[in-house]
Amino acid sequence: MDDPVPTARELVRDRFPAARAAFLAGSVLTDRRTPTSDLDIVVLLHGSSGLGRENLVYRGWPVELFVQNEAVWHGFADRETAKRSSPLLAMCAAGLLLVDADGLGAALQAEARERLAAGPPPLSDAERDHQRYFLTDLLDDLRGCTDPAERLYLVAHTLQRASEFALLAGGHWLGGGKWLSRRLADADPATHRALSEAAARAIAGDGGTEGFAMVVTEVLNLGGGPLWEGYAVR
Repeated sequence: MDDPVPTARELVRDRFPAARAAFLAGSVLTDRRTPTSDLDIVVLLHGSSGLGRENLVYRGWPVELFVQNEAVWHGFADRETAKRSSPLLAMCAAGLLLVDADGLGAALQAEARERLAAGPPPLSDAERDHQRYFLTDLLDDLRGCTDPAERLYLVAHTLQRASEFALLAGGHWLGGGKWLSRRLADADPATHRALSEAAARAIAGDGGTEGFAMVVTEVLNLGGGPLWEGYAVR
């Protein structure tokens, strides 16, 4: 396939000749690029016509387009920030600025970097207790599980929730799928390694699930420890 950067520039020029700004983002710009990597492109337009999300193939490249205007961009960023996971901020902070017709691209990139560096909103006490309770309850189910198929699902779900709790307890941004792994590996390499290795052993049935449960308990201790008895919501 063609070089991703000039290909992305050409696509934006062809499809959005009046774009105010455009960013190319994602793994395609890093050493994590794979044969299935796509072109993630954020485009900023004037007005409200033609906005939305679109998947297409351009010159052999799979492309995900995120077409917004300035107001929509800020709305997305605010909603994602409230959820403590903002792919949009990450794409614009780390992305390559392809087009910047009037300075908006540089301004949004600076804002995205500043907001990411500030971190997500902190957990409230109630949110932290709910996370602790939910993860403790998962551990109880896992310790009592005798069905191999159920154990597989429980380990996978517990790994996800424990990784999220480790990030939240440390004041870090969340991520989904591969980005959950990447966020935790960057924020806390030791916890990421301990969780992923113990989960792999538990799934394989290598020594049961107690080793994984012990690692998850250590993660819980980062934010107050296990919580079940006495937990209440009123």
